[in-house]
Amino acid sequence: MTISYRNCRGMVPQFALLRPCMTTVDVMTVRVRFPPSPTGHLHVGGARTALFNWFFVRKHQGVFVLRIEDTDRDRSNSEHSAAILESLEWLGIDWDEGPYFQSDGVERHRKEVRHLLEKGLAYRDFGDPERLINDRVNAKTDGTEKREPRRQAELISREESEKKALAGEPHAIRFKVPEGQTLWSDLVHGEMKFENADIEDLVILRSDGSPTYNFAVASDDAYQTITHVIRGDDHLSNTAKQILIYDAMGWTKPFFGHVPMILGGDGKRLSKRHGATSIQAYKEDGILQPALINFLALLGWSPGEDLEFMKVDELIDKFSLERVLKKGSIFDLKKLEWLSGKHFDSTSAEEIATLLSPRLNLAGLATEDELSSKNDWYLALIDLLKTRSRTVIDLVELSKPFLKKEIDFEEEAIRKHWMKDQDRARRILVELNAVLGEADWQADELESRIRLFASDKGLKLGQVIHPLRVAVTGREASPSIFEVLYLLGRTCVLERIGIAIDYLESSAGEGEL
Repeated sequence: MTISYRNCRGMVPQFALLRPCMTTVDVMTVRVRFPPSPTGHLHVGGARTALFNWFFVRKHQGVFVLRIEDTDRDRSNSEHSAAILESLEWLGIDWDEGPYFQSDGVERHRKEVRHLLEKGLAYRDFGDPERLINDRVNAKTDGTEKREPRRQAELISREESEKKALAGEPHAIRFKVPEGQTLWSDLVHGEMKFENADIEDLVILRSDGSPTYNFAVASDDAYQTITHVIRGDDHLSNTAKQILIYDAMGWTKPFFGHVPMILGGDGKRLSKRHGATSIQAYKEDGILQPALINFLALLGWSPGEDLEFMKVDELIDKFSLERVLKKGSIFDLKKLEWLSGKHFDSTSAEEIATLLSPRLNLAGLATEDELSSKNDWYLALIDLLKTRSRTVIDLVELSKPFLKKEIDFEEEAIRKHWMKDQDRARRILVELNAVLGEADWQADELESRIRLFASDKGLKLGQVIHPLRVAVTGREASPSIFEVLYLLGRTCVLERIGIAIDYLESSAGEGEL
């Protein structure tokens, strides 16, 4: 997909890695940008926006530009920048240019603002900002208060304004919003229209000489020849303001597409109270990366055909802005858990091992060398347990009966499967101990012997399996008991059954099953 551009500003690049400015009527590839602010970690909304840009540009074989918008001096810091980059890398979102830093372009921003000032498209505002806020509160709601700073500025001659500025009198510079309407065809919402009378003469340069968001973003997008701006629909009103700046500066406007907000289950804007957290936290919680990508992709976009479980390559292939939804999407943790389970099922044990081994080591369950020494057994264990897992943390917990010498018993499991009929549970385990002791230690052989034992004793299979499972795992639930027994091994199983018998022995009576 190619776009033709005509306006080249021919300015000295502020970004060291930026391509040379193209001359007239050059054909350019699709260029998108993701511009996070380093004021915190990367969260769900930002990650979803980054993914939509990344899917789009990879599908069209374009250029993904990463730009750190660090002009908020009070809140920005390098630690947050590093954390954002780490989260993007973990998600597999790679970039072709950058990371650029918006603060590197401040001198360019100031030069461009001076250009608008010289052309009469902007003006100095020497007014007291606090007074303006009070005036807004007390003003009529007919819209006339939006032009009050301009009226005050027009009371001062241009010469006097220059003189006050040269004398160092504090002032902001405001963009002079023209009359009329601002229109654009949004790639998601269709035709959009804003009445310019409803748009305040926005500050584009603060009194400390720093550019404001709307001006810096428009300037950088134009300077970096961004062809498509894909962002949340909370920016719709900002887009109207930025288009006015584009027109005033004579810059070629990009295409705009505004994706829907992510909402909590109560229909309100997503927040931590809905269970949403940072991408780093999902990583630490052990959510598989492909699962989180799959989940985020479905927040505001539908591939059609009732598809939900998809790998990254399929998401890129099927992604289109035409199928981005207009309405807000609901953040559903249960959906994330379901998708994570599906991705666990489809991920090889070898891949999961690279994530699980460090966590098992950290939990003191096994060193990575110990796991490597019995690699085939370890991979078989992962294959057994992964179908019951939603996170790597789940896998750590499920692995404990296989890696700890002493198991932790669940009180409810003991109450339900031992203590309701303590004598029968003890006698079942005593006889099973003898039956299993003679078995060829293979899963199918163990299954045959246990089924035959239950049949010979006139017992339901569950009446045998449940007390046995508690004895060897300490838990009420587990994967196939026959596979569990096989992986635990003969020595461990017989030893744990013996411990269970000793536990039940003191109060169990004698008798036939």
